[in-house]
Amino acid sequence: MLAQLNRTTALQEDFRMRPARPADLVAVTDLLNESAIAQTGAPEFTANELKTFWESPGFDMESGTRVIVSAQGEIVAYADLEDTAAIPVTPFLWGRVHPDYEGQGLGTGLLAWGEERAQQALARVPGDVRVALRTFCLSTHKPTKRLLEKWGMALIRHHWRMVIELDETPPPPLWPAGISLSTRQERPDLLPIFRATDEAFRDHWGHVDQPEAAAFERFRHWVDNDEEHDPASWFLAMDGNEIAAVCLCRPTSHDDPDMAWVNTLGVRRPWRRQGLALALLHDTFGHFYRDGQKRVGLGVDASSLTGATQLYEKELRSGRDLSTQSVE
Repeated sequence: MLAQLNRTTALQEDFRMRPARPADLVAVTDLLNESAIAQTGAPEFTANELKTFWESPGFDMESGTRVIVSAQGEIVAYADLEDTAAIPVTPFLWGRVHPDYEGQGLGTGLLAWGEERAQQALARVPGDVRVALRTFCLSTHKPTKRLLEKWGMALIRHHWRMVIELDETPPPPLWPAGISLSTRQERPDLLPIFRATDEAFRDHWGHVDQPEAAAFERFRHWVDNDEEHDPASWFLAMDGNEIAAVCLCRPTSHDDPDMAWVNTLGVRRPWRRQGLALALLHDTFGHFYRDGQKRVGLGVDASSLTGATQLYEKELRSGRDLSTQSVE
């Protein structure tokens, strides 16, 4: 089947596909931002963010990336396939095509490469376990939606980007009894924060348990290489010496320097249904309001709603689903 796909999605003679190289960093970042500006009106990527991804533990640029180069030597499309998890049941394909080169089969060529590359994950997953290739796109970008659906991918989830304007003093947090607030600045040890975050998201849709050592290595890599990481903006709700909940933020966003961003908001199961997440958000809003930020954004899972980032998947092998689908 894959051989047939490759024959029917061959690139035009004016284009060639190859792995990305470290020397392509600026060109690929520029491509991604040109695409982002066309889709959302603002750049979304930095060279450091892309470099951090390329250098993440277990990721191999030679096998995990592809660029498409025009006859003039310009990089006009990019994709990567991420399957570095120890149990890669959902290899993730992502890419962009320069807006001036849409409609010329480049996205189709990247999809063909990505599906073939994703087949490598099957050998690392037990034979009775379901494996599905996933990707996402903006719900407002119709060409990408049509391409994914034509390729046989099914829409499975929506995600919203939500923003609050800090026009006035936010309401004060109402902390549950026994809860105090701390930050990573005061508690710099990263491992307890990782463990609390991982536990909080075990009930999140799509979560798959992974060996702690490798997962923590990737977590530390991203934190240590985030140029905007601010330990004072990583808020920890403490119950004694236990981290009950986390709200891990960045003071600015790539596409809006006046907007802080909530990367992660999670509450561990024993502390849920006490208003802890709302208290953390109100405290976070107050913190950034006092710092002079004009707004705060966060991403939320909104599977029953529309008008959001849309997650697509294509089943590569049926079987047992290891990922969290619901909470009893």
